[in-house]
Amino acid sequence: MIQDIGRGRFHNTYRPDAQPSAESRILFYRGREILVKRKDKEISFLKYEEVRKAFPSLSQKAVFLFSIDDVDFFYFSEFEDELFLPKLFPGFAWEGIECMRTTASKEAAFAGVTGMQLYGWYKSRRFCPACGRRMVHSQKERMMHCEACGQMEYPKICPAVIVAVTDGDRILLTKYADRANRNYALIAGFAEIGETIEETVEREVMEEVGLKVKNIRYYKSQPWSFTDTLLMGFFCEVDGESRISLDETELSVGKWCTREEIPENDGVSLTREMMAVFKSGKIPA
Repeated sequence: MIQDIGRGRFHNTYRPDAQPSAESRILFYRGREILVKRKDKEISFLKYEEVRKAFPSLSQKAVFLFSIDDVDFFYFSEFEDELFLPKLFPGFAWEGIECMRTTASKEAAFAGVTGMQLYGWYKSRRFCPACGRRMVHSQKERMMHCEACGQMEYPKICPAVIVAVTDGDRILLTKYADRANRNYALIAGFAEIGETIEETVEREVMEEVGLKVKNIRYYKSQPWSFTDTLLMGFFCEVDGESRISLDETELSVGKWCTREEIPENDGVSLTREMMAVFKSGKIPA
């Protein structure tokens, strides 16, 4: 999965006073695009020494994001020369953040999407949602706070479920309605206020395909920074009638498939791994 970065170790301890070194990486974003240098399926990011040489008068403080092993990652919160960056750094170009799903650079992919999640949160929390004053960075934890009214804002993390519904040797596969991605998926949805995560599983399955489920078993979790989501995967069994009643506003396809009918896929998502686990016959008891 995308957070599986081999021998690399991700460190997200908050370090507000951290200063970039020459080898630190600077992540630049423009909406849903990220600045990368590509060589075949490998990607890389700008080093701080490269940015300083191009902008010797840069006075803005770099904001620390996280580190992977001994490499620190930063970004500039109000950098205004994004349009000219590819011209200043040969080989670099803006690419959609979805490129992180296919690159062979595992550490870079995880850094790119995780940085984007923080970038988006910082950008949307520049001003207090309660009184409109400018917010400032906390010196104790990763939090933005308003010195005028005391409002505190923490990173946005949305809990959601991925559900593999099984019926003996069959698994329920779906396709989303009105989405560019036409691959098969599993039932998925966000937790609502006041419900347990197990109740989320039951509700989402009933809403999307009209089925009752039993024997809900937790499988694994995954941070999915493309959508600010913390995914929690579950296997469960259909309880009673297996006839699908499709919610066509959410799904275009909902069908029972045997292990042999599950398509091969080497994706980086929890959904893909759970489909592969069922296909192999090694689902948790």
